[in-house]
Amino acid sequence: MTWLRALREVVRSGLTIEETRLEPLLALRTAVGVAVIVGPALWLASPAYAASAALGAYSAGAATFQRTWRPRKVIALGAGAGLALSTFVGYLAAGRLVTFLPLLAVWAFVAGMAWAVGSTAGIVAATMVGSMLVTITLPTSVGRALEHAGVIALGGVAQAVLILLFPIRRWGAHRDALADALAAVADYARRLRHDPTAAFDPEPLMTARDAAAVTPSQARTRPTVLHGPRGLAERILPAVAALADPDVGAPAEGTGRDRARELLGAAADVLDAAAHSIRRGAPAEVPPASADVLRVGEEHEVLEGSARQSAERLVKLLGEALEIAGSGSRRGRVPTPHGPAGAQYLVRPTMLRLVPVVVRACRRELRRDSPVFRHAVRLAAVAVLGYLIATRLPLGHGYWAPIAAVMVMRPDFHQTYARAVARLAGTLAGVALATGMARALGPDAQLFGVLAVISAGLSYTLLRTGYAYSQCFTAAYVVFLLAMGGQAWEQTVPERVVLTLLGGALATLAYVVFPAWETPRLPSRLADWLAANGRYAAAVLRSYAEPTGEHRADMRRAQLASREAHAAWREAYDRARQEPVPPRGLTSREAEEAQEALKGFDRAAMLMESFVQPAGSPSAPEAERLAEALEADTARAAVDVREHRNPEWGRVEEALHEWPDAAVDRSPVMRRGAELQKQALEDLATAVSRTPLERDISSAREQRRARAALTAEGDESARARRGGGRLRRSRW
Repeated sequence: MTWLRALREVVRSGLTIEETRLEPLLALRTAVGVAVIVGPALWLASPAYAASAALGAYSAGAATFQRTWRPRKVIALGAGAGLALSTFVGYLAAGRLVTFLPLLAVWAFVAGMAWAVGSTAGIVAATMVGSMLVTITLPTSVGRALEHAGVIALGGVAQAVLILLFPIRRWGAHRDALADALAAVADYARRLRHDPTAAFDPEPLMTARDAAAVTPSQARTRPTVLHGPRGLAERILPAVAALADPDVGAPAEGTGRDRARELLGAAADVLDAAAHSIRRGAPAEVPPASADVLRVGEEHEVLEGSARQSAERLVKLLGEALEIAGSGSRRGRVPTPHGPAGAQYLVRPTMLRLVPVVVRACRRELRRDSPVFRHAVRLAAVAVLGYLIATRLPLGHGYWAPIAAVMVMRPDFHQTYARAVARLAGTLAGVALATGMARALGPDAQLFGVLAVISAGLSYTLLRTGYAYSQCFTAAYVVFLLAMGGQAWEQTVPERVVLTLLGGALATLAYVVFPAWETPRLPSRLADWLAANGRYAAAVLRSYAEPTGEHRADMRRAQLASREAHAAWREAYDRARQEPVPPRGLTSREAEEAQEALKGFDRAAMLMESFVQPAGSPSAPEAERLAEALEADTARAAVDVREHRNPEWGRVEEALHEWPDAAVDRSPVMRRGAELQKQALEDLATAVSRTPLERDISSAREQRRARAALTAEGDESARARRGGGRLRRSRW
């Protein structure tokens, strides 16, 4: 992608309205949290204290809107405490640049490294840097700094108390994650009716698993309906895939295929009903025709062999889903999860026990090629440089420049540039709107306080519809706060616009100077996914070779690792497609073909998994040799892909060639799955294998395409300019 096209995509993305469900009640409650702390501070103290209270309450409220599975009140308290600490520490070092600049650099670097834990931690940490920059201008002594820090922390407490007193859709995010997983499997079942070899994106299941991890305190209050359905979706997924596949399931044509389509349609209807029941917490109706499909007697069943096994397994699992759909959220009616008695829930560490986890995650990212580390370095450099430049300009409120830079910067190119465009557009609109109102209404601290609270509520409401639209009301909120403190609009408006533009420019230039492109890392991400898929396939085969509980647990762990590697590849691939850099190691076509090949490999392993027998069943010792061959060949091929060598599958070919005929008759599904995996590996080798001459030609082709696209864009803009000139001349 050329720079011109990438910038066009950035502008379009930054100004796009995202279609998402608004949450006005949550926004209203959070805005009330701002009001109940700002009003008394303005009435009993001063506008300066009210500004500190507003900062704490607003930022703590915004933190609760980030996607996280922890209780919102804990997030509000944590954000308020972090903002208070940041404010106080910043004031202690604010007397001289020689002390404040190193502290700002360290604080910003730590905030950048917080992205190693997740996006929520990174965004909240960036807000703390902004808090340090803003509130050091307010106190006049250490005692006053402590008071301001306490008021900021009180804003977080106010938000937490409101969340406790007025809970709105408790466990709503967890319900949505679980319902989305069931709905994704339902959609997959419908697609299999028309495309029996369709691939499944495991992201909804991964999100549901992440949401299922709870702390011990959460486990005591979690609704019963959130206990079992995730495991049910995990078991239904391979069952519908095995039933639809023409190689191991229903025949490609005839009455068997028609019966499979009926069962897949019924599965989709039942899963959708279960998803609706979980999302709404109320019973849902299943279409009578779908329920009738599941009640057909055995004497009328037209499926045979492995297809019949898959159908029987699917009907049994759908019976549990029917029970979920009919029970809603009532206790005692939801199927209990299968597994060891001690595995009651996935454990999420408490806030205190999270500290060593955070330290380990950050330590893993302390390397030069890490996108998180490079983001932390950029953040620290831009915060310091922005502060130095802004304080030297003949403008007040110089902290706006580093704040704008810190708040728009993200670890990847596209988000950083899109947010910079969105922040500038939103700031211009919000400042213009608030300035016009301030000029028309005249000086009135109480009125400006009310307008600030209303702006905060609108900002919360639009928080998930697009950064530009939320930022518009955030800018208005800041202008009203400054007006409440007596700042003249003639002074604040140009300062805010110019310094926001400066901060956005610094953020975008920093990524050019010290980038973290994903394009060069695509071969490594692909290799990681290949190796993880190989381990997953080997674990499935070992469960055939020796059906034990330990091997089944190993298979589950390998499957989760494969999904994580797939998610890492998909994220890197999506980012690389938006980067204005030429391909390195993998062209766009090769990456797409390799991705499809590995999806097929993963799908074959999932088909084999659906026929794994329970512990104590007869073993298939011939599967052990194929497992060793697959694991060894995929591990070696991962190294070859990283080093741009052609992968080979000699051991896998040899293991399949020496497969005994008796074993083929005994385990036809396992043999057919292994053949599908072999075909997928050959497709992968075809996608990434090139001779030295082909590599040179492909590189030249990519460069030629980039030059042609750039030339075409230039010609198009030239024609537009000529057309505009002719139009102007015709008007004269």
